[in-house]
Amino acid sequence: MKNHLSIFIFLSILGINIFGSLQRSVVVALPLYTRSRWIVDDEGKRVKLACVNWPSHLETMVAEGLSKQPVDKIISMGFNCVRFTWPLFLATNDSLGLITVKQSFQSLGLSESISGIKVNNPSLLDLPVIQAYQVVVKNLGDNNVMIILDNHISKPGWCCSNYDDNGFFGDKYFDPNLWIKGLTRMATMFNGTSNVVAMSLRNELRGSKQNTNDWYRYMQKGAEAVHSANPNVLVILSGLNYDKDFGKLAFELHWYAFSDGKAWENGNANQVCGSIVSNIMRRGGFLLDQGWPVIMTEWGIDQRGTNVNDNRYLNCIMGVAAELDLDWALWTLTGSYYLREGVMGMDETFKHMGFIEKISALQTPFQGPGLSNAKLHKVIFHPATGLCILKKSLLEPLTLGSCADSDAWSYTEQQQLLLPYLCLQADGLGRPAKLGIICNYNNSKWEAISDSKMHLSSKISNGTTVCLDVDSSNNIITNSCSCLKLDRTCDPGSQWFKIVNSTT
Repeated sequence: MKNHLSIFIFLSILGINIFGSLQRSVVVALPLYTRSRWIVDDEGKRVKLACVNWPSHLETMVAEGLSKQPVDKIISMGFNCVRFTWPLFLATNDSLGLITVKQSFQSLGLSESISGIKVNNPSLLDLPVIQAYQVVVKNLGDNNVMIILDNHISKPGWCCSNYDDNGFFGDKYFDPNLWIKGLTRMATMFNGTSNVVAMSLRNELRGSKQNTNDWYRYMQKGAEAVHSANPNVLVILSGLNYDKDFGKLAFELHWYAFSDGKAWENGNANQVCGSIVSNIMRRGGFLLDQGWPVIMTEWGIDQRGTNVNDNRYLNCIMGVAAELDLDWALWTLTGSYYLREGVMGMDETFKHMGFIEKISALQTPFQGPGLSNAKLHKVIFHPATGLCILKKSLLEPLTLGSCADSDAWSYTEQQQLLLPYLCLQADGLGRPAKLGIICNYNNSKWEAISDSKMHLSSKISNGTTVCLDVDSSNNIITNSCSCLKLDRTCDPGSQWFKIVNSTT
C-alpha cells in the first residue's frame, strides 16, 4: 500500500562557480510518497534523491551565486534535486521579505554583488527578495529539478552555533507560533509547484533549551500545518543536537568529518570508521530497519585536499552511503558567498565540484521498488574511487569500473564471492585476484575484517592472510592487510570495499 508521507523521518549526515551542477533527464511521476524505507514516485517506483544544497538563508536572503551566473545556466552533473534553504523572517517579516534584491544588497554594502547581478540576472534586481526566491524555484522546476525547501534558520545569517538565538523553540529568534506561520506561508506559496517535493521543517535544532517534550509538541504542529497547506509535499523532521542526536526519535542527522572533532586525523581510520558508523546506526540508522526512509541531507568535504580529517572521513561515508543506498544532499552548490560572517565574497571550501565523478555511483539507486526485474545480487564497491569490481574476461585481470556495468555477484554463507560457475580467489601477495572453479579452499573465502568491516580478507596457500587491494592501474590484487589498528598515519582507502545489495 502506498502511504503519503505526512511526517518524514530522515537522517542526514552533514560550487563550481555556482550553477554548474544540476539536473538529470529522468522524468519522475510526482508527487512523491514513501513505501517502507524507500521514497517512491506516483507510480510506485523508487526515486533516489541525489541533491545538492543551495544556500539562500544568509543576510541577503538571496540565492548565493546570482552575481556570477545567469539563473537558468544549469549544466547536467547528475543531481536531481536541490535542498534550497530559507530564513524564517523571509516569510514572516514583510519589512525584510518585501525589500528588493537591490535594496537588500545596498543595506549590506555589497555594491560589487549588485553589479554582478545587473550583468547576469538584471531582471531580479528590482524584485522583492521573496519573489526572487520564487523565481529560482520556478527555474529549477522548469529544468525538472526537484526541490526540498529547508527552513535553515530564523534571523538571516550563517548557521549554526549554540549561541545564535536561533537554535530551539523559545530562543530569541525562534518563536514557535511565528515559525508555524512561516511554514504555512511557504507551503501555501508553493502549493501547485509540483517540483517542490518536500519541506524540511527546521535545520539543526540545538542549544540549551532543547528538550524532547517541546520537540514532540511543535514538530507535530509544524508537520500538520505544512500538510494542511500543501498535502503533496513530504514533510521532513530534524532531530536534536545539530541533527546528530536521535534518541528514540531523531530525524535529521548531518554527518561531516568535523562532527567528530579531529577523530579522523588523530585516530586509526579503521577504528574511527567502525566506531562512528556504529554510533550513527545506533542513533539513527536503526530507522531503516523500522521501515523509515533515512537520508543524509548534509555531507561533504573540504575540496582543497589538505584537510586530513576530511580526506579520511570521505571513504568511510562513501562506503556507508553505498551499503545503505541512502538518499542525500551534498554541501554545497555555491562557490562563494555574497557575505558570510562579516566577510564579503568568502570562498566556500566545501563546494562540490572536486569529486562529482567519484560520487556518481551514489547518484543512482542500487535497489528499491519498481527499478527492474533483476534478481537481488551483490556489487563490490570501492569507496576510494566510487567504482565497482568488474570482470572483463577470463583472460584479463579483474578491474574497477562503473558500478552500472558490474557483474551480479553473490556472497554465500561460506563467505564465497561467486559469479556463475566461478569464485573469487586469492593467488598470492601482490598478485592479481583471480576467478576459479574449485571453490572449497581457504583462498576462496572472503571475510570482512577490521573495525571498519571494509577489508575483505582471504588466505593464500601458505596460510598468510591477504586483503583485496587495487594497483596503480585499477586492477584487483591481494596484499598484506594494512592499517588494521593503532597506526593513525596509515590510509587504508585502497583496501576498503563494500559488498552492496543491488537489483539494477
